[in-house]
Amino acid sequence: MGDGREGRPVGAQGDEPVDARADERSASRRPTLKDIAQAAGVSRSTAARALSKQGYVGAAANARVQAAAEELGYVPHGLARSLRQQVSRSVGVLVSDLRNPFYADLAAGISRHARSRGYTMVLSDDSGRADVEREAARAFVAMRVAGVIVTPVSEEVSAFLLRQRVPVVEADRQFATGRCEAVIVDNMAASQRLSEHLISLGHHRIALLIDETDWTTGRERFRGYRESLLASGIPADPTLLVSAGSDVDAARKAAVDLLARRDRPTAVFAANNVLAEGLWRAAHDLGLRVPADLSLVSFDDAPWMSMVDPGVTAVAQDAVALGEAALDRLLTRIDDPEAPAGTVVIDAEIQARGSTAAPRAS
Repeated sequence: MGDGREGRPVGAQGDEPVDARADERSASRRPTLKDIAQAAGVSRSTAARALSKQGYVGAAANARVQAAAEELGYVPHGLARSLRQQVSRSVGVLVSDLRNPFYADLAAGISRHARSRGYTMVLSDDSGRADVEREAARAFVAMRVAGVIVTPVSEEVSAFLLRQRVPVVEADRQFATGRCEAVIVDNMAASQRLSEHLISLGHHRIALLIDETDWTTGRERFRGYRESLLASGIPADPTLLVSAGSDVDAARKAAVDLLARRDRPTAVFAANNVLAEGLWRAAHDLGLRVPADLSLVSFDDAPWMSMVDPGVTAVAQDAVALGEAALDRLLTRIDDPEAPAGTVVIDAEIQARGSTAAPRAS
């Protein structure tokens, strides 16, 4: 049976809101179980049973509780008992794909630096999916981590964490410019230098193999490529801008289609290390010699690039240093939550190897 108070909002008159200060409250602190109970017009014990899905709650009351929790952005306090008298010494880290050496190194940099500062790392991999990203962010809030470092795949994750008043740092990619801390690489400048290297060798037909331009990484790498062509007086050729998938097999197929053309490019710029692997395999599928028949460069260095012959010229991002810098920014934000948010931009080096040469005479 119910508790006798589930039929109508407590203290309500007509259609007047139960708590007119809900918006003001949610902006200043996280919503509590008491807030949810008041908004739903039930007791705290009823709200607790509905949210934990333990014990009987009437269908109508349960629906009101769930709606109130969604509206107020309530996340259950998963470690309330153990943390009630403690300050959390853990940080959440949410990355896109731990199979990619870049993200593995980023997490390693955060983990080592966190240990040296007395923190532990809680790591999650969202596989580049916004829905998994949201679930992981909610789990971090429930765990009451001290803060979160995220390589965001959507603008929702940082906005959600900020609403929950959780310190957050965006690493590698940036969506919430000016609203939260960020540590990123100077993608545009490094992309320009890599493209200019190909142009200096005499290449005019330079293709860009890219997976996306919606995130700051892809968008800035495309801008660097395009600006270097414009500055050199090379007209943009839309047929040389090739959209590839996000895995090696998809990149390999797209690269085969590109390189099988009669008017194939003399050089290809792969916008990340996964695309570069697909491109390398495609060149060998077609029997093209690197760099005699095709020059090849990559944004993102990877271990295999120095193991093949010839080695692949690539932008080498120091992902470990990026992670350490992100952890420093997060701890600064934890110490001073009201400080203005800033963006740290890290330069990247070009690792020259043997995959580029002057184009063959026609």
